[in-house]
Amino acid sequence: MPSIAHEAFVLLFRNRPELAPELLRDALGVTLPAYAEARVEAADLSDVNPAEYRADLVVLLVDGKPVLAIVVEVQLQPDARKRFTWPVYIAGLRARFECEACVLVVTPSEAVANWARTPIEMGPGSRVVPFVIGPQAVPVVRDIEAAQGDPELAVLSAMAHGKDEVGPQVALAALAGARGLDRERGLLYSDLIMASLSGATRTAMEELMASGNYEYQSDFAKGHQAEGRAVGRAEGEAKGEARGVLTVLAARGLAVSDEQKARILACTDLETLDLWIRKAVTVASADELFTG
Repeated sequence: MPSIAHEAFVLLFRNRPELAPELLRDALGVTLPAYAEARVEAADLSDVNPAEYRADLVVLLVDGKPVLAIVVEVQLQPDARKRFTWPVYIAGLRARFECEACVLVVTPSEAVANWARTPIEMGPGSRVVPFVIGPQAVPVVRDIEAAQGDPELAVLSAMAHGKDEVGPQVALAALAGARGLDRERGLLYSDLIMASLSGATRTAMEELMASGNYEYQSDFAKGHQAEGRAVGRAEGEAKGEARGVLTVLAARGLAVSDEQKARILACTDLETLDLWIRKAVTVASADELFTG
């Protein structure tokens, strides 16, 4: 049975089919054919073969007709069998859609990425070379507007870089991107982001999220869980938001005076605190938080 980590990666690409060609083009420099639509197709690649071959996900680029079929394979560890099945996937898709096809391997491990990049020798004069996205190839998304425009890429960035020095920035951007989504999707993405962080960064982000979505875990990550929101928590939410503002400023290494800290903690207006949290991600100093 696929692990939650495996399914989480697949879900990002299923929710945003455009993510696969985007990574091929922008992260790996692959020249893609012109296309008008990226859509998810059935991943059963058995066709007339007696054995069952099922990829994690198939994304089809269409421009009136199919122009490129992308097999998205999430690989958490090396699997020698995949070096035999990946060429089958390509051949099956070429036959089904009568267009070019390729394999895009996505992995959270650079060691697995190096393994997956090894060309697959098919015989004299023929080889298959998978495209591979490992942690180093995943773009670092730390801009909030970019994360809001492409939340799946922002989550993938947090999953790849959450334990690095840029962890706080990519986490803040990805959480901002998840915040504008529907409830269940936003909760799921928040879970994935938080699970990808180092201990210190996770603690800081938990304080930031104390009054937000993180306390309501997604069904995907925690199984069946009763949901409910207590009413009359405005004061507690304000305190959590205020702590979040200070956490963001601290994570970015910005100095906060005692007077500024007292002003932030004394604020009870949630709209103001929400504005301060968003500004805290980009301001050059704590003073800029209160201007404009």
